[in-house]
Amino acid sequence: MGERLKNNESGNHVWKIGADKKSRDANPCIWMRAGAVKSKSCNNYYSCDTCKYDFGMMNKVAQGKQISWQDAMRKKENINRVCRHSLTQRIENRICPHNYNCYSCEFDQYFEDVLSPKTKSTVSGMQMIKGFDVPEGYYFHNGHTWARIESGGFIRVGLDDFSLKLLGKADAFDLPLIGKELNHNQIGWGLKRKDNTADVLSPINGVITEVNPDVRKNPELANRDPYGNGWLFAVHTSDIKGTFEKLMDDSQGVTWIGEEVTALEQMIEGVAGPLAADGGLLQPDIFGNLPELGWKNLITKFLKT
Repeated sequence: MGERLKNNESGNHVWKIGADKKSRDANPCIWMRAGAVKSKSCNNYYSCDTCKYDFGMMNKVAQGKQISWQDAMRKKENINRVCRHSLTQRIENRICPHNYNCYSCEFDQYFEDVLSPKTKSTVSGMQMIKGFDVPEGYYFHNGHTWARIESGGFIRVGLDDFSLKLLGKADAFDLPLIGKELNHNQIGWGLKRKDNTADVLSPINGVITEVNPDVRKNPELANRDPYGNGWLFAVHTSDIKGTFEKLMDDSQGVTWIGEEVTALEQMIEGVAGPLAADGGLLQPDIFGNLPELGWKNLITKFLKT
């Protein structure tokens, strides 16, 4: 279902697509999912070992003032006693075989060390501005890249929907290798389309921990699913808070994309004449359909390189 919102500051219509925010919590705390507390969102990237809230709740449990999330789950029917990683919606339903003694669970250790950096959060909602998607819960750099905090504090990075529809399908991505250090606002990787190349600014500081092999093999995946399976790489940084303070959140991103759409429309009118009175939706592969815009002009204006 789509819900039309009021025009943003740029005068563009904004549409919200997806479930109502009240329908479910996008990042539910394990204490809430277990039924031990009524309402709580996770704000520590599912790193319970370093969570002040979890520490405080366990103190209450020790004092007999609070039921633990483990005991709350043990009271459920066997079929509903799912793994804690299922409770936080990071994996499909998996029955807990160790009665919530996670320290003795090989799968728990394997998930935290190996699978957690590889799992990605799902988009809980999407806003659309004249054909360009802006997802909720993502952060944006003005060079049209995004960053998203994943379980365990890893950060996933990719190109946004605007840049991919602007430049069209890349023939290849020149992605950094695992272990490479990225610097905010500095060239971090690139893409190629026929004889055209584009450098891309990194939205964050950090060290590459994983590169998406599927995008290496099939660059078109980034265009089909830019905020999901089309992610480019995962990064670890020691300063998550400082990293995201430099970026735009999704609400700021909506206004910014509206301004970018307006700038693009003005460029299009400069080479192709006035657009339709209602503006309409800009179609994917804008450069491919209107090469008169100039690859270099588009890269300089929107990717800032």
